[in-house]
This record gives sequence, structure tokens and C-alpha cells, in this order.
Amino acid sequence: MSISGKIMHFTTKNREVLMKLVPIGLLRSIKKRMILRNLMRLEKEGREAYDPEAYPQGINLIGDVRAEIGLGQSARLLAGAIGHTKIPYTIYQESMGDDYRAEDHSLDEHITQTLPYGINLLHINPYELMYAYTNMDAALWDKRYNIGYWLWELEEFPEEWKRSFLLVDEVWTPSEFISRTLRKIMDVPVYTVPYAVTAPTDPAYNRAYFGLPEDRFLYLVMYDCNSTMARKNPLSAIEAYRQAFITDPEHAASYKDRRPALVIKVNNASAKDMEQLERSFDEDEEVYYITTTLSKTEVNSLIADMDVFVSLHRAEGFGLVMAEAMLNHTVCIATNWSANTEFMNEETACMVSYDMVEIQTTTASYQKGFHWAEPDVTEAAGYMWRLYQDKDYYEALADAAEQYIRKELGMELVVTKIEERIQEIYENAKG
Repeated sequence: MSISGKIMHFTTKNREVLMKLVPIGLLRSIKKRMILRNLMRLEKEGREAYDPEAYPQGINLIGDVRAEIGLGQSARLLAGAIGHTKIPYTIYQESMGDDYRAEDHSLDEHITQTLPYGINLLHINPYELMYAYTNMDAALWDKRYNIGYWLWELEEFPEEWKRSFLLVDEVWTPSEFISRTLRKIMDVPVYTVPYAVTAPTDPAYNRAYFGLPEDRFLYLVMYDCNSTMARKNPLSAIEAYRQAFITDPEHAASYKDRRPALVIKVNNASAKDMEQLERSFDEDEEVYYITTTLSKTEVNSLIADMDVFVSLHRAEGFGLVMAEAMLNHTVCIATNWSANTEFMNEETACMVSYDMVEIQTTTASYQKGFHWAEPDVTEAAGYMWRLYQDKDYYEALADAAEQYIRKELGMELVVTKIEERIQEIYENAKG
């Protein structure tokens, strides 16, 4: 296969045929070389500039809105906000992989697989965006205004992702934390457009539905292994729980056989991942594991069924699950660093101190030499104990958290931001 001459695009049909004929390792190597050459050609020749007269006004939202992972929920929230504006829009479903379930069909009525409008809103992160450019017809990017909606969790940015900057005219992010990082390294405009947080529940999905005890104070740790255990850091949350309720003899004597319990909800866990979790506990310790993929309403309901959600993350690009927990009156214990601090403080959550540390081993895109937070496990354990013991403190946090999310991350604010920015794009293009 020649990759000289005009830009080659690696379509879904190409993939299906080649996967039957070519070893996967060789196929990935071919694809990487193809992407590199496409981007080098784009760097040399450029894209056709935005022409506001070429297409009708409106938004083509491009992303994996069916994915049952955090990025999928992010795309659905963005679609929901656009749907509340007066701007015409459609959805182009662009799958970013097959290693997770993608069965959320809540937005199928808006998926047309067409790009009729003049603005492409690409809910595809920088690395995947380079692949998407190769998967899609290059003409779909020309004469349109291309906006990337990107998430990232650190203050340093992978060097190899910077080639994707060629593909966008501006970037939106859900947090100032991400926006500040990108403004340092990008020449295009970067705007913060947060989520309008919604988290509907169903009373049918109660504790009994999940096989959880009705009479226990429950702490929830939840993460997806595709987001990496290293960043989500569940083992520190587990250690904090053990310090609070198991290894402290004074605490252990105070509740006898009604000890608060820990619930661990984990997606996409391998056998090795589960072994690592289970090694954190003694055989007689009561821990509830939920490993099945749940619908979004089930997940929201599970969070609402809990007393406390614990996130001793090392970095977050937004912290959506924390915001959803707060909206559903579940108190959060969270690391006091990265994007979640934009909607959490000591009046709305238990904020855990941290040390900034250098990453020692590259995990996924979190490279050795970058930096993130190492939360104080002992302080987190203290918060766990206080929330269990002090009902007034618990209720004050829960009430303040819910009120804050409803006010600051509501639909009206986000809709206004989107409408105003899209209008500015049109006005600027007219000169």
C-alpha cells in the first residue's frame, strides 16, 4: 500500500479488511506511519480556511457518544447542553476503540453520520484526534471551523500530542485547570466550557438491587481501569479506609459488628487488577465489589445510595463523578488538587492535603518526569472517621455541595457560554 501522493485515510472498511489479513502489530505500525505522513503533509500544505458561507450555521458534534466510559459521558453532557441552545446540531458517532462497551443509545435520534454544518465540535482528545483525521475524509475538515473539546489531567502536556494542534482552530475544555495548561503551549484560542451536570437516578436501583447492606454506613471507591489505577489511585483510598476502621484499635472497638463498609465499583478490570485489589484486604474484611458495566442511571443511583464517595486521585481533568455525587447529596472526600477544586472547597467537601511528586514510571500518557499529587492517606482516614461520627458535619457538607452544583454547574450558565462563543465565531468570520 502506497502512502505517497494524496492523503490516505484509514476508513472503517479498510480496518475490517486489513485486520483479517495483517497481524495486529504490523497493522498498528502501518497506521502510525500513515498518520505521521498525513500530519506532515497537513503541516506543509495546511487546511482550507474556514468559509462561513460554505455550509449552514450549526454544530456537527463528532465523538463517541455511545461509549460507556467517562469520555462518553462527557460527550453526552456536551450534546445535552447544545441541545438546550437555539443552535442547530447533529451528531457524528466516531468510535475511538473497541476495548470498552459502547451501548448507550440515549442520543441515537440525533446521530446522522452527516456533517451538514459549518462548525465541527470534535469531542476527541489530541492523541485520538490524529487517528480520527486519518479515519475520516479530509474534506470534512476543510472550510469548516474546527473546535476540539479536550480533556487532560496534568500541568505538563505530552510532546507528541502537539501535532494535533494543526487540526483545530480553537479548543474548549471543561475546566480552567486544563485551559491554563493549553494556553501556555497553543496559539489558538482556548475557552473553558464546563459541563451542565445532571445525574438522574431511579429508586428501583437501591442498595438491595446492588446486593448492599441497608444498615451500614457505606464508602464508595469507583474508577475505570482504562483511566489507569495509577491516576485514580484507589489503593490509597482503600488504605485510608483500613486506617480509619480496621487497623485503629480504638475505632474498631466502638462499632463492634456494624463496621462501616467499603464498596468498590470498578470497570474494565483484568484478573491482575482484581488480584491487586483483593490483596489489600484480609480474608475477614467485608468489602463489596461491583464489576459489571452499569447503565448511567444505575451508576448515578449507586452513588446516591452511598454515604460517602472517596476520590484520592492524583489528577483530574474535571472530576465529573465527584460533581455527580455532590448533586445527589453524597459527601465527597477528595484530593485538593487539579480541576475538581474549581467546584469543591472545604465548605462543600472533605479536601485532602497532598504533596506534588514526580511520576516515576510512565503509565499510559502520564509520562515519567511529569508531576501529580500524592494525597495524605492519614488525613483522608480522619475525614472518613469524622463523617461516620459527626452527623451535623456530614449534613452541612451534603447540603452545601448539592446547592453549589445546582447553582454553578447548571444548564443555563453552560448554554449561555456556548451560544455566546458560537455567535462570536460567526461575527469574527464576517470581519
